Amino acid sequence: MTMNSIDLLEIAAAIIALLIAIIGHEIMHGWVAYKYGDNTAKSQGRLSINPLTHIDPFGSILVPLMTYFIPVLLGASNGFLFGWAKPVPVNMQTVIRNGGYNAAIQVSLAGIAYNLFLATLSSIVLLSLVQPSEGSDVAYLFGYILIMKLLLINVVLAVFNLLPIPSFDGAHVLIYLSLKYRLQKVAEFFAKAEPYGMIVIIIILVTPLKVPLVMWPINSVLNLLLK
Repeated sequence: MTMNSIDLLEIAAAIIALLIAIIGHEIMHGWVAYKYGDNTAKSQGRLSINPLTHIDPFGSILVPLMTYFIPVLLGASNGFLFGWAKPVPVNMQTVIRNGGYNAAIQVSLAGIAYNLFLATLSSIVLLSLVQPSEGSDVAYLFGYILIMKLLLINVVLAVFNLLPIPSFDGAHVLIYLSLKYRLQKVAEFFAKAEPYGMIVIIIILVTPLKVPLVMWPINSVLNLLLK
């Protein structure tokens, strides 16, 4: 196969892996909420695996294209694929009424748990496969690349969403923990800061903060899973 063909396989695998990662992440939020009596996501058809119901034009298409191709155009060896699906609607009041703040924390962590599970499963499969050679079948090569992308992208999403950045799952966890232990000021701070979450993430990605806050955790989790 030519290098161009392999590049196309990598791009296709990355797109499929990203969709599996971000759509499953959102579905899990709605599914756990449904277990606590909130049928908002189910009634709006957001527990479906149909990708068209979850794709966000900005987060699922534009942002991944920018984070993947802009670094390459600037001379980096490869891009940093990142994105998100349309948030699944959840009525947290219903969840809290039926399960308390612990239930709200479970809903917030559900997407991260999905990504970590998928990353772990991908690492197990990857370690059991024989590395492709020049004469490998195209289908096998594509499958191998897809598993690699699933591992990497799910680890990236899990790490990012664990960060206590307003509007991210990590911040939601801190809000409900704060409410549980009656730390009202902490919860109010994260709630008020939510509109600025994207600014914070851009600052992290374009400054040296990316290394200790993002790259080190991602590499640590990957090393752990690939041992």
